[in-house]
Amino acid sequence: MQSYIKAEIQKTQVMLQHILADQALLTVVEEIAQTCVAALRAGHKILLAGNGGSAADSQHLAAELVSRLSYDRPALAAIALTTDTSALTAIGNDYAFEKLFSRQIEALGQPGDIFIGITTSGKSPNILRALEAARARGLTCIGFTRQVAPLMAERCDFMLTAPSFETPKIQEAHILLGHIVCALIEEALYGAQYNPKYQLCAVEA
Repeated sequence: MQSYIKAEIQKTQVMLQHILADQALLTVVEEIAQTCVAALRAGHKILLAGNGGSAADSQHLAAELVSRLSYDRPALAAIALTTDTSALTAIGNDYAFEKLFSRQIEALGQPGDIFIGITTSGKSPNILRALEAARARGLTCIGFTRQVAPLMAERCDFMLTAPSFETPKIQEAHILLGHIVCALIEEALYGAQYNPKYQLCAVEA
């Protein structure tokens, strides 16, 4: 059992080294953060969506923006399109599962907003449709996905591609880089503020 545990940790270490060495990927992370900052400064919002673990990631990242990541500051406008069970079940029942997110974007998305679609396969039909709807309404389209995802690439303005083909590793990369994007947004909008209480908790943990 421990051999499996160590092997998984080692795979993550290798993936992190690939991320560190991938200047193009690091640049994309920076560009995504800058794009989100510009949208938020202009009074726009960030919409996020995904399926399964990626749904959890979209909710996680939206919560980091609406609440906080590192320190107390004003709330930032972000909505995960995975949380309204009435809307999700109505759209799934009345239309199709593939329209779960595109329908919500048609209702909520405004030109200048950001849509972040998260899919580890790069081919989730409801994310692809959502990206199409977002582009049609003038949103900036950002994809969090895997190494090779041509269907996502043709629908996105920015692509954050995890250097792996294994779903758990892709998800690990997505939440790591997603946290970094959120931290860059906080710093750009409010500065690197020191919070003694937060710092103390981090040290004690």
